[in-house]
Amino acid sequence: MTDNIDKEAEALIDPIATTAGFSVTELRVAVFGHPIHAMSVAFPVALTFCTFGADALYWWTGDAFWARAGLWAAGTGFLFGMLAGFSGTAELLMVSGIRARAPAWTHFIIAVTLLALLGANWGHRLYGYEAAVLPYGILLSALCVGVVGVTGWHGGKLVFDYRLGVSKKN
Repeated sequence: MTDNIDKEAEALIDPIATTAGFSVTELRVAVFGHPIHAMSVAFPVALTFCTFGADALYWWTGDAFWARAGLWAAGTGFLFGMLAGFSGTAELLMVSGIRARAPAWTHFIIAVTLLALLGANWGHRLYGYEAAVLPYGILLSALCVGVVGVTGWHGGKLVFDYRLGVSKKN
């Protein structure tokens, strides 16, 4: 009986976990030990939701203020997203223990897709923000909200499942 349990436990060993550098997860892009990527992602996430909210309020009220607020939120969310993306990409490329994890690559690919969508949403609004909201602006904003949720889920896996950015020990 114990032989079966030992064999089952042996079969569950992650082969990637045995590679050199897998346990090296100390963050390199940080200020006094605080990870820049984790600190900076809050802004583009919040601004993505603000863009969608401004679009919904413009649709509901017809007030041009909300269309203009959506333009500013989309642009600022994209620019802050680029800053968060640079720090996240640097961590991914510089830390072998992060590179070895599949959720890190999934998070990266979805986040780059999100940045492309945020940039498209902002660019769509630059020359006529009121006309841009309905229907395509609000649809782009809703898509961005969905994609930010998915990339945040995968980023959360890295923090909560693998303890990246919260502990020097894996």
